[in-house]
This record gives sequence, C-alpha cells and structure tokens, in this order.
Amino acid sequence: SYYFITKQAVFAVFGVLMMLLISRIDYHFVRKFAIPFYIIIVIFLGVMLILPPMVPNTSVKRWFSVGPINFQPSELAKIIFIFIGASSLDVLMTKKNLLEYIIFSAVCVGLLALMGDFGTALIFFVTFLLTAFMRSGDFKTIILAVAAAIFGVTFVLKFKPYVADRFSGWRHVWEHTQDNLGYQQARVLTYMASGGLFGVGIGNGFLKQVAASESDLVFGLVSEEMGVIVAFTLAVAVGAMFIYARAITTRSRSTFYSISACCAAGLFVVQLSLNVFGATDVLPLTGVTFPFVSAGGSSIMSCWGLVAFIKAADERTYSVKR
Repeated sequence: SYYFITKQAVFAVFGVLMMLLISRIDYHFVRKFAIPFYIIIVIFLGVMLILPPMVPNTSVKRWFSVGPINFQPSELAKIIFIFIGASSLDVLMTKKNLLEYIIFSAVCVGLLALMGDFGTALIFFVTFLLTAFMRSGDFKTIILAVAAAIFGVTFVLKFKPYVADRFSGWRHVWEHTQDNLGYQQARVLTYMASGGLFGVGIGNGFLKQVAASESDLVFGLVSEEMGVIVAFTLAVAVGAMFIYARAITTRSRSTFYSISACCAAGLFVVQLSLNVFGATDVLPLTGVTFPFVSAGGSSIMSCWGLVAFIKAADERTYSVKR
C-alpha cells in the first residue's frame, strides 16, 4: 500500500542519515563510553523481559510500542555491539578487554534467548566469534565459546520445552501444513514454485495473506510476485557486501575498520542465511528479517547503520599502487 511504502521510505531516509553520522564518528571517542553503552543495551534488552509476551503461552518478546512507533532494541544493539566490540579489541589484546567483551556478548545473547529471539541471539553469537577471532586468531577462545553456547542451548531447551517443539517441524513441514510447525514454510515453497522465474506480478500473490509475509517470509513473497531471479539477485547483492568488505579490509588503515567492516558484512550474511534458508525449510525458521528488504523501521535503520562500518572502512584505506 501507499502508506506502507511511504513509511518504509521515511525510515530508509533516517537510516541513510544514521549511516552518514556513524561513519564519521571517531571510534576513540566511543571507546571512552563503552561501559555506558554496555549498560544502555543491557537495560533495553532487560526491559523486554518484563513486558508481556507477544505470543501467548510463550516468552517471545522482541519489541515494544511507543505511541504509533514500534521499537526493536535488538536492532540498535547490533550497531553498538559491533562498534563497542571492534573499538575495544582494536587496542592491544589483553585478557581484560577480551573478558569484558565476552561477558557483554554472553549477557546480550542470554537476554535475547530469554526473550525467545533465538535468531537474533544466533546472529550476535556468530558476530562475536568473528570479531574475537579476527583480533586474536585464537581457536581456543572460539572452541570455549562454542562449548559454552552448546551448554546454554541445552539449558534453554530444558526449561523452555516449547522451543524444542517449534524446531521439531524442521525438515518435516509437509507433515505440518495445517499447524504452526510448517504452515508458513509449506506455503512459501508452494507459492515460490507458482511464481516461477518471473513472478505473478506485484500485488497478485497469495503469500501476502500469510502472517509475517512482509518480514520473516519476504524472500518467498518476492519470489512469488517478482520471480525467483529477482529474489536471488537481492540475496546475492547482500551477500556480495561481505566479499567487498573483505577486499577493502586488506587496505584499511586500522584494525578497528577491518574488524567492524568484516563483522558488519558477516552479520548481514548470517542474517540473510537465516531468513532465506529458514523460510525455505533448509534451516529452522527463526524469525529474522531479510536485510534492507523486510518490513520494519528498526530493521531498515539498523541495516543502514551497519553499512556505515563498511563505508567508513572504504573511506579510510591506503591507496592502491598501480
């Protein structure tokens, strides 16, 4: 609708302005306020645990409303997570600052898991692994973090059995076409097939009648209405940012820009993979958005905020000798 497009365009404009602002912030300045930023994010995520669940009989809590505006704290947390992590680990690697970042990461991932937002929790965890490894190159730290994550997942599944039930439909969606274990994925696959290579036309699809079609299932919606070619082109475009970020980091003038750019691009790839593969039943459906495409003001602004790290790295590289 016209209202929807206008709303998305407005948030995109604010997102671009945010990108320009963040790309010009001196990370040395941010590092001085690392602790306050830690506290702000933890408070935001902690408040979400107090609010009523979004889905009855579960603990799924992802955003809260302020008047007509819905705000998703985890999207803001993505930007601060990379900013603080990269700026903290940019200095000489010590056990102290690495331990601080590990604790902060564990708290964020734990709070997201308690909120029921396991997709975003996984995104944070993989981003943490990428950030820590790029700076330290220590496989022991990565192995320890993965082991701790496995323990955490086991703990969550034990005390939140509905989570295990939600994943039980994975790879069995055709056996659950009429219940919440496979209803959405089955229709994504069906309507993607009906759309073919070139789609049925914008607004002519049926997937739009399924819940979350404009956010979690948007890859299927684009495939149905605009064709599989367009959908895959969008996915490749987002994924290509990681290749570009990897290329410019070899010429970056500081460790901060290398870490932040690669981690921002890596976050996009992980989020994209969870969205596309979750909707098509290759991976469990975790409810994360398709970068730049899914509906949601917080998501769009967060994406542009993350692009700022890639832009900043691109602007601060050594010239290539020809």
